[in-house]
Amino acid sequence: AELQHPAGLSRICQEVCQVTYLLLTAGVIGIFSVYGFLMRRWLPGRPLLAAAVVMLTLTLVFDNVIIGTGIVDYDPEKISGVRLGFAPIEDFAYTLVALVLVPSLFNFLRSRL
Repeated sequence: AELQHPAGLSRICQEVCQVTYLLLTAGVIGIFSVYGFLMRRWLPGRPLLAAAVVMLTLTLVFDNVIIGTGIVDYDPEKISGVRLGFAPIEDFAYTLVALVLVPSLFNFLRSRL
């Protein structure tokens, strides 16, 4: 049996499904930029920079491996088209979020316990 949707639901779904990775990434980076600013007290500068170099390099290497081997792929119409090797630039946003979120929460919670 085919699923029946209320009138207008499929139109809404089509509009929501048009969200691109770039738009999603911009939203995530925007939110975490504010978060990073508010939590800057708990973000260690030099260690964070060293961790960023390591994590972004690892993201570059392993994203290229999993995308280049076909394990993961992206809809070309939903990405910006800017790639580092095979990896779309949008993939690096989640590494940046982790670089801000993990140490800030760790240091914040450590100071509270």
